[in-house]
Amino acid sequence: MDSFNPEYQNNHVEGKIVVALERISEAFRVLLWQEGKKNGLTPIQLQLLLFIRFHTPEKCKVNYLAKEFNLTKATISETIRLLTKKELIYKQTDAEDTRSFSVYLTNKGENIVSKTGSFSTGIEKPVHSLSEEQQQQLYQSLLNIIESLNKAGIITVQRMCFSCRYYRAGEDNDYCNLLKKVLLKPDLRIDCPEHQAIIT
Repeated sequence: MDSFNPEYQNNHVEGKIVVALERISEAFRVLLWQEGKKNGLTPIQLQLLLFIRFHTPEKCKVNYLAKEFNLTKATISETIRLLTKKELIYKQTDAEDTRSFSVYLTNKGENIVSKTGSFSTGIEKPVHSLSEEQQQQLYQSLLNIIESLNKAGIITVQRMCFSCRYYRAGEDNDYCNLLKKVLLKPDLRIDCPEHQAIIT
């Protein structure tokens, strides 16, 4: 709560950072609402369509989507029902488990995603204006924050290098045992398709 107190912010830069992140989050929500409204979609419906477009069928099941968006399975199921009714997605039953299914975009869904996927440009533009060094420093800081939030259980799913069994940290550079390559700081991924969670 102190982070939102201007007097606290004056003496604690971490408070200013928290409020800055909240403002960026608000900008993202506004852009998401505006884009969804144009197409008769709620923010979560639009987010689900975007996620389905860029992730594998294994990640497009109700259980995984509920964890990804930190929502109940009932909420995800209802969102899937509404998107199916709008003919933007379709369900395909898992051949190995008939109780399970993955969701895929229809052609209509693909068209919607193609039109709406650029809504984040409003946030990307200010990032582009930063120098390459500033971008890299910002990215590294955000990775560290996300990693800490994941370890604290606040972000339940993330597919970044730090939580992958193929990742090896080094003093100067890191290494990916899957890609068999040294990872410079800009190479670290935040949403890796090949991510395999560390089994504890």
